[in-house]
Amino acid sequence: MSGLGNTFATPLMQRALLEAIMTGALAGVVGVHVVLRRLSFFTMSLTHATFPGLVIAELLGISLFTGTAAFGLVVVAIIALLGRVRVLDSSTATGVVLAGGFALGVVLISSQPGFTKDLTAFLVGSILTVQTSDLVLTAVAGALVVAVLAVLHKELVLGAFDPGSLAAMGYPVIILDGVLLVAIELTVVTAIPAVGTILAVALIVAPAATARLWTDRIGVSMAIASAVGALSGVLGLILSSQWDVAAGPTIAVVVSSVFALSLVISPHHGLMSWPFGRRASLRAASPSG
Repeated sequence: MSGLGNTFATPLMQRALLEAIMTGALAGVVGVHVVLRRLSFFTMSLTHATFPGLVIAELLGISLFTGTAAFGLVVVAIIALLGRVRVLDSSTATGVVLAGGFALGVVLISSQPGFTKDLTAFLVGSILTVQTSDLVLTAVAGALVVAVLAVLHKELVLGAFDPGSLAAMGYPVIILDGVLLVAIELTVVTAIPAVGTILAVALIVAPAATARLWTDRIGVSMAIASAVGALSGVLGLILSSQWDVAAGPTIAVVVSSVFALSLVISPHHGLMSWPFGRRASLRAASPSG
């Protein structure tokens, strides 16, 4: 216990701890909607395509959160518009934006000879450098996203399973979809200080995918995913401190490992349950069963 206490004894590590907990919890909740709607590829594209916003904000000397969030909203709008072109499917439009956005960020960096900002801090995060202002932004953004998801919970869930019925009931489906995409974008931006643009998708998708292996109830999934995201952030920080390795990638490895372990041992959907589940299905289908 003394070793654990020493790990978070400094203000730097305490700020990192709070950032990891808040970001992981928020990412887990939003990730359930991402998994429900199969938006993992969209989320990955968003994390890559918002990279230029981060670079532009750094070059202009403005808030990274503000610059990245503003650019991310533009990216969301572009993907939505391209997705409405009949000759293009949504994955094609998303893939184009992914590649183009990330390439633009690299071009902007390479065009600035005096730009010495460490690229890895953008790509894989720099959670040990977060300031109190970053914590405030994370808390405000997280509270806003969670509040919106709570108010629109039933509509968003119905839209994931049966958008036709949602439209028939008179709800503005396009607006609701747009609200969810903006919530995902804000979560991506919030996760950047912790795990960077490249690894943010792991913190959003892996906890939700883990929860899906343990329960089919959406509310319970959100609670599990939130806990997995927060605890993975804490454990990742501890391991990175003990092993003297990068914190962001360590958090991503931890949360991915939790998913891999759940994939094996989950009693209903895990790999170890398959032979038993198959036998039960055969017994139920047999004439004597």
